[in-house]
Amino acid sequence: MTTPLHTLHIRLEAFWQSWGTRSAFNDRDSLTRPTKSGLIGLLAAADGHDRDEHRTEGDDYLPLTTLAGLRFGVRADRPGSLVHDFQTSGGGHYPLRPRDLITDPTRADRAADALETATGPTFGRLDTPRLADWYGAPKNIAPHPDTHTLVAGNTNRHPQLSLRWYLADAAFLAAVESPDRTLLRHLARRLEQPRRLLWLGQKHCAPTQPLYHGLHQGSLETTLATTPLLPRSRPAPTHAWIEVPHTTPGAINVNDQPLSYASHHRVHGPRWEKRITLTPPEKP
Repeated sequence: MTTPLHTLHIRLEAFWQSWGTRSAFNDRDSLTRPTKSGLIGLLAAADGHDRDEHRTEGDDYLPLTTLAGLRFGVRADRPGSLVHDFQTSGGGHYPLRPRDLITDPTRADRAADALETATGPTFGRLDTPRLADWYGAPKNIAPHPDTHTLVAGNTNRHPQLSLRWYLADAAFLAAVESPDRTLLRHLARRLEQPRRLLWLGQKHCAPTQPLYHGLHQGSLETTLATTPLLPRSRPAPTHAWIEVPHTTPGAINVNDQPLSYASHHRVHGPRWEKRITLTPPEKP
């Protein structure tokens, strides 16, 4: 007897989305549709997944192999438009304030006398070789392990320039398929009550609609074909990309199968997908 398939639908809609496959450092690309790596990463974050999978007692998030083993598909109801944004952060000359100096006790000790002489105990600009060009927005602030005073882990004063691509005003219906309905119900609950903040590709790409869009009996192809189009979608037919075996005629190779999300060791592998055309019903 064949085990019935079940499919979890996830609504991906936002002002901006970004689904990169070759992003490196300050050059961030985006495909014109969500990637499996991005979608599985979103589910992992909702489940409270640790990037390095360093489990401590009581951790009950699903292993990455379980999530990555789900069959993936996505339907483009509103493809959106590719836009790019040139961003600059950090660098430059900024007012130096005493309250900034307390984040770095070593620098504060060196600057204390000169600061008091030049600007007094309140606000001002300090022109001294010791603090020239200092940028008044330290990053990675955390308590010092010995003194417990706040210390800036990053006081880099050089500007960071980046080119970032986004999909503007897009809406997709993503889906993951499994014979394990209990697993999909668990992920559905996590989408409604996530353990971590959820983004559509990059941080600051916040979803504008609820992510959970139903749990259905049936395969990816069947449920994506019969679920009504999302609001403001373009008229049917529409395209969908479905994960398939590599022997499927017309399948293409994509390199977005997540193997590791570790901060310093992200790894992706190949998988196969096929683009199909669907004619979903209009939303009643």
